[in-house]
Amino acid sequence: MQKKITIAIDGYSSTGKSTVAKQLASHLNYIYVDTGAMYRAVTLYALNNNIISETVFNKEKLINELDNIEITFKYNETKGFAEVLLNSINVEHQIRTLKVSNFVSPIATVSEVRKKLVSQQQRLGKDKGVVMDGRDIGTVVFPDADLKLFMTASAEERAQRRYKELIERGDAVNYEDIYNNVVERDLIDTTRKDSPLVKAKDAIEIDNSQLTLDGQFHTILQLVKDKLAGRS
Repeated sequence: MQKKITIAIDGYSSTGKSTVAKQLASHLNYIYVDTGAMYRAVTLYALNNNIISETVFNKEKLINELDNIEITFKYNETKGFAEVLLNSINVEHQIRTLKVSNFVSPIATVSEVRKKLVSQQQRLGKDKGVVMDGRDIGTVVFPDADLKLFMTASAEERAQRRYKELIERGDAVNYEDIYNNVVERDLIDTTRKDSPLVKAKDAIEIDNSQLTLDGQFHTILQLVKDKLAGRS
């Protein structure tokens, strides 16, 4: 039986964590888990149920309703990746909007939310052969992961990538709003009390500010090959 490993990819928002994680999972025939999508799904639930807005965040109500939130993944053969279902409804498109992006970091600061999702993430990856990306995968979810990566890039570059992605999808957005969202999310993610975004001591940092997607993939794939061959 071919050796399988656990690959944990952490880093800042819009650094391409999900993109390279999907590429690796497909190439290696591993399970891919987009943990950011899970937090986005909880955020969408909170928005749809008047739990969070620009003026209100009812944490107690969110905590009390966590048992009503079921997040699952369903593989889409046409698109080639697993889409997110919130209470059996496909919300893959809705969770990628700027509106959800604006509220996902505050939702992710709630310890009860993190506990619920971390438990589910650990179950998904218990048998190895998994690529998981997020903010605390190498530090909290899988502190013993075989390979840990930490993705970073300049805020300007990340905002530009996100802007291009949303414009190409047909969303009406402007660059300044997206840049402000990136900076605000960085601040919240790195300063929250529960599982803040930090680079694990044994993580390999990948600054992809100047890397192409293809260059990034092959750089990381080589790290995976080295790990599988016992060279690192």
